[in-house]
Amino acid sequence: MAGHLASRIYDQFRRINRNLIGLVFLLLTLQPIPAAAIEVDELIRHIDRLWRGETSQASMTMQVKTLRYERTMTMEAWSRGKDYSLVVIRQPVKDRDIATLKVEANIWNYLPKINRVTKIPSSMMSGSWMGSHFTNDDLIKESTFEDDYRSEITFEGLREDTLMYEITSLPKEDAAVVWGKVIMQLEQTSLVPVRALYYDEDNILIRTLRFDQPREIGERIVPMRLSLTLQQKPDESTVIVYNDIAFGVPLEESFFSLQNLQRRR
Repeated sequence: MAGHLASRIYDQFRRINRNLIGLVFLLLTLQPIPAAAIEVDELIRHIDRLWRGETSQASMTMQVKTLRYERTMTMEAWSRGKDYSLVVIRQPVKDRDIATLKVEANIWNYLPKINRVTKIPSSMMSGSWMGSHFTNDDLIKESTFEDDYRSEITFEGLREDTLMYEITSLPKEDAAVVWGKVIMQLEQTSLVPVRALYYDEDNILIRTLRFDQPREIGERIVPMRLSLTLQQKPDESTVIVYNDIAFGVPLEESFFSLQNLQRRR
């Protein structure tokens, strides 16, 4: 009797042991879920859409300071997704109604004084927009982190007493982009961008873009001031202040046309 009971206990122990071994093997062979990859994709989409949304309309003031001159411009801007955008200068008077239009991969400038529309070639995307330190690409957002860069979270933790995400983005092989690397820092709680560092292909820091004056607009928190400085010209800067911005405004694709480019006065 005792021998039979001991045999049953031994068999049960063997079955439990086999089950435990199987469970351990299963856990070891399961592929881990790439939570960080999912998270960085969400953060990148958030950055790309933060000032744009499905549609947007904004009024802005741009202040440019160089060693030779200082100037201030006021502008209106409209966007629909990432393929359509229009920026029109309202002040000063001498630049009034100069406009830049993007429709998918095509970009044009309109010069009202000579009533002429000029298409901007891709080679000019890194060129200065209206004498500022921002490029044509910055203003009409031709490139996006989601489409043109491979990104990963390279730091999570305290920076300047604030919990931060740091995202490092490297260009994809076939992407026609200006920068060799971009590092973006965001507050973890609000997901508000704080700073972006832009490097060339030799990994040399070229410029720094700082974001501040966050404002809650609908369901998002948007930095209303963007301050751009160049590493080799620390006394120069371009600052864009959003006076107002609205999302979800009714804008059809037909709004972004060459005809409308010359009518936005």
